Amino acid sequence: MEISRLSREIGIQIGLLLSRQGMVEYVIAGTATGLSIPGLERMRTHPGRLQGLRLIHTHLGPGGLDFEDLTDLAKLRLDMIYAIEVMDNGDPGDAHGAHLLPAGEEGAVWNVLDPAPTFRLDLPFDEFITALEAEINRKHKALSRGAGEDRAILVAVVPSLSEDAKIAISELQSLAKSAGITVLDTIVQRREKPDPKYIVGKGKVSEISIKALALDANLLVFDQELSPSQARSVSEVAELRVIDRTQLILDIFARRAKTKEGKIQVELAQLRYNMPRLVGKNPFLSRLAGGIGTRGPGESRLEVDRRKAKNRMTRLERETRGISRKRRLTRLRRSRGEVPVISIIGYTNSGKSTLLNTLTKSRVLAADMPFATLDPSSKRLRFPRDVEVIITDTVGFIRDLPNDLRAAFMATLEELEDANLLLEVIDLSDPHLEYRMQAVDEILKQLNLQDKQRLKVFNKADRCPPDFAETITRRYGGVAISALDRSTLKPLIEKMESFFLEK
Repeated sequence: MEISRLSREIGIQIGLLLSRQGMVEYVIAGTATGLSIPGLERMRTHPGRLQGLRLIHTHLGPGGLDFEDLTDLAKLRLDMIYAIEVMDNGDPGDAHGAHLLPAGEEGAVWNVLDPAPTFRLDLPFDEFITALEAEINRKHKALSRGAGEDRAILVAVVPSLSEDAKIAISELQSLAKSAGITVLDTIVQRREKPDPKYIVGKGKVSEISIKALALDANLLVFDQELSPSQARSVSEVAELRVIDRTQLILDIFARRAKTKEGKIQVELAQLRYNMPRLVGKNPFLSRLAGGIGTRGPGESRLEVDRRKAKNRMTRLERETRGISRKRRLTRLRRSRGEVPVISIIGYTNSGKSTLLNTLTKSRVLAADMPFATLDPSSKRLRFPRDVEVIITDTVGFIRDLPNDLRAAFMATLEELEDANLLLEVIDLSDPHLEYRMQAVDEILKQLNLQDKQRLKVFNKADRCPPDFAETITRRYGGVAISALDRSTLKPLIEKMESFFLEK
């Protein structure tokens, strides 16, 4: 072959990108050890299609396809790739080929062919590629049919696989499913500290992107909160959408908000989170943050976006202050009427809304998922000895509650300040209940409510052995119930009633 002789003569790798009609679309001159493929103008992006191009390039000396070759094959979705060994005299040696495989659970991305002498290559290329692409498209449709719009790989970096780390990973999986994401895989990397640029390191990001191709994933979800530059760096290497845990929780909140108040607070939290991330929305300016090249229309557009966001935030903050004033007036009227207030708090998905429904015979939405109810509800409750209280449900707590959410929902959380009693609902069937209780304690400290009177209510006692329920309630001085069974609530009602009668 002429390219092998030319490659030996000038001492560099030479590559040809050929169309399916055999036409040379690109000629690439590399270095002695590598080849850099330029941006392809005719790039196909549909995951069920191949690129319609095959790469043939030289290797100066013996050896097959390296990882960079196979990565190019996968990321560019080339029809095939061949590396031709170039002998010392310039003659072509063995040809090493590979092609992609249909996406599947087995995780294989490519198939490396056995090396064969270049002059003996006899592959019916047209028939082979037509059949391969049809199978890839069929497999992609089959996978997509059973998956949500977002098919994600979850990524977490932990210093060690401690019990807390395992709980955090399990919680991320639960949040993802609650957001309607199909979780394809979870990758946990042990590092003392996250990589400052790529969180898991650039090499690991490349591995994850290959895994994403194998599983037909279109999203990476990180358990750590990513800075704007980290999100961009990971996205550029992985060539996938990248979000973090905070964005995931914000999305769940946006789905759950039903009232005007809830929607205002969620939108404000989203704007606060996205404000520093407005730079880079324009793909042509994604690596620029000022100086030469950013003046003119590009800068004007970014400034317009920032100004709109700031104006919107100012208006929403004004509306949030209005919500706070309205809630203060409501609390003031309650205090004048001397109506005590009980606030139900607890970790998300512990059964708070179900308990409110059973106590007050109301119909607040309750579902077995994180943050099923977002908007707080207030109901009247009359005890047997003619004591009347207002009982309110609040948004569920979660570990490392994002600062933007806590700030935006302060108008709602302020309700807890004037509560006479906090009813802390705990899922007794949760194997990590002490971890959840500790997270609730930490959030209450952040809100300066750690000294507020609390009654621990251990819910879902029907799912646990009676001895276990008795031991836990004795240890923490609480009461065990099943929020779905009103007959189990008598001890709880008596404790709440006695609390106010003693006052």
